[in-house]
Amino acid sequence: MNPLRQLAEFGQSVWVDNLQRSYITKGTLKKFIEEDGLKGLTSNPTIFQKAVSGSDDYQDLFDAAKGKGINGNDLYEQLAVRDVQGAADLLKTVYDATKGQDGYASLEVSPHLALDTKGTLEEARRLWKTLARPNVMIKVPGTVPGTPAFEQLTSEGINVNVTLLFSQERYKQIAEAYVSGLEKFAASGGDVSRVASVASFFVSRIDAIVDKEMEKKRKAGATPEQLKAMEGLSGKVAIANAKLAYRTFKEVFGSARWKALAAKGAKVQRVLWASTSTKSPNLRDVLYVEELIGRDTVNTMPPATIDAFRDHGKVRPSLEEDLPAAEATMRQLEAAGISMKTVTDELATDGIRLFTDSFDQLLSAVGDKLKKT
Repeated sequence: MNPLRQLAEFGQSVWVDNLQRSYITKGTLKKFIEEDGLKGLTSNPTIFQKAVSGSDDYQDLFDAAKGKGINGNDLYEQLAVRDVQGAADLLKTVYDATKGQDGYASLEVSPHLALDTKGTLEEARRLWKTLARPNVMIKVPGTVPGTPAFEQLTSEGINVNVTLLFSQERYKQIAEAYVSGLEKFAASGGDVSRVASVASFFVSRIDAIVDKEMEKKRKAGATPEQLKAMEGLSGKVAIANAKLAYRTFKEVFGSARWKALAAKGAKVQRVLWASTSTKSPNLRDVLYVEELIGRDTVNTMPPATIDAFRDHGKVRPSLEEDLPAAEATMRQLEAAGISMKTVTDELATDGIRLFTDSFDQLLSAVGDKLKKT
């Protein structure tokens, strides 16, 4: 059997971390759904920037906008909304078949709003209304200001993909905000069974930065104890961190408080593993798929990782294997003189900056193409 399809046997859904117009017009997304059992799709400013700059998929919109005084921001939103709506329409069969568990396409609020609660709320509501599909999710950053926005949006019955999560502590706050938001929605008479959410936990970037920190330590003159702690640590921290976050998921969604909502038909907020392509040539190219397989999870993979896993992925229920070893890995990291909090704080800050830069480049690319049309 196709290894991608086998993941469903262990309760994991495969989503694709990519979107461009040709996915819809040339049957790419339909093929993923039919042949690989794909159940959803994520997008971000970097993905859209590459799609606009690297293809002529959007020329019809540029031609239609010519001479009409439309600016780059408005045109970007038109193309993003059209793509996400098109993806959601193709995924509607999955949404219906899974009774709203899967079949979602995501669109992100502007990264410039990552630290703006009010702005995030306003843009998320507007995009939700504009997309007008039951099987879309609005991507909201899991920052401190983003958390109350997420809770409020959930209390209004809006599906949210909480993104840019790195730390276990931040993840727990997001999971608890989801529960609180659903409780408010239920109290207002809302149907909690129609609300869905995922918490997007970024994986590979953690190992990439840990490797850099270890190299810095070595060059700065690490102690013998620190050097010993670093042995065999490369490529292990991200998976250990994810496994321990999943343990928190089971605690939050196994509580009596959650069971009261589940009795009303509420869906758990699944953990979504993002950034699952390996960044190091020393690591197996499907490492962050094979080692994070578990129930009530999603793995959103770039196309190259989908191809690799289809070709040689090995499937087993790996996510809850050997939690004591995961705890030992985190202790080893601290013994090496590297703070996990410092690592995850830096990644969250860098993530906002990277997505903001990509968003600005995207708007610039749209504006340049518009001028040349």
